[in-house]
Amino acid sequence: MFTDRGSQMRVLFAARPEAWQAWAPALREACPEMDLDRGGEPASFDAIIYAPGGEIEDLSPYGNARLVQSLWAGVERIVTNPTLTQPLARMVDPGLARGMAEFCTGWAMRAHLGMDRYAQDGTWRNDVVAPLAPQRGVTILGLGELGRATAAMLGAIGFRLAGFSASGRPVEGVEVFDADHLAAALGRAEILINLLPDTARTRDLLDDDHLAMLPRGAWIINPGRGTAIVDAALIAALDRGDLGHAVLDVFRTEPLPGDHPFWSHPGVTVTPHIAAETRPETAAPVVAENLRRAMSGRPILNLVDRDRGY
Repeated sequence: MFTDRGSQMRVLFAARPEAWQAWAPALREACPEMDLDRGGEPASFDAIIYAPGGEIEDLSPYGNARLVQSLWAGVERIVTNPTLTQPLARMVDPGLARGMAEFCTGWAMRAHLGMDRYAQDGTWRNDVVAPLAPQRGVTILGLGELGRATAAMLGAIGFRLAGFSASGRPVEGVEVFDADHLAAALGRAEILINLLPDTARTRDLLDDDHLAMLPRGAWIINPGRGTAIVDAALIAALDRGDLGHAVLDVFRTEPLPGDHPFWSHPGVTVTPHIAAETRPETAAPVVAENLRRAMSGRPILNLVDRDRGY
């Protein structure tokens, strides 16, 4: 029995209105014992399914809720909410992880094979042969769920993988560097993929000094967080020819303003925050499992550490 109302749990869906149509059927199928609603008496809800930008920002009236389940992998816009007192779980969606791995792998292959070299201008360019994947160094900053999924896909191709995480926790097939050895991780990154969360430690991490540690001609692929890269430092490194190219999917301000220099820079490819999306069909079972855990007093999966911010 989940609550004093019987076997049914009452759950608030607090996200943008347009998300309701896609999410409600998947959530109800995955968790039929759930009474899902978009509003009602705050004290009546056992849990909240949440994404920023919806109609509810003040979570203090929902003191009976045993869980706030984020629909986003990134929680920096939720964990800083001063009205949040309930346990917060971030989204770990296998569909999102695969989407991110595919995005990173696609752009890494483009960088590795030098696909942009072949302009369709009548010039026969066969003077450069790309190395094989085991000869190419790829470094992944951030080895959480998304970083590990990306490493597994790139590792299957054969890339020489390095990774950076604050904990230095081992990851199969990856040479892992901890917080004291960032320079070594950057130094072997012919292709650098940033998947770090947005925290006080990661903000502005890729500044002039750290970008200078990358091999000359390195590519940067950033579908993690826009705050990790100092924009002016990146443009300066590209202008000097120190870096080969930057693929940027996330930015400090989104949508990226039309007059931002990234749009017109020949060394930058802008993609509009489309690297990976949470997919209701794969994420709903994850939400259902956490709701059941919260209601039965079992440990919640992917619980956010508020001191670390993720």
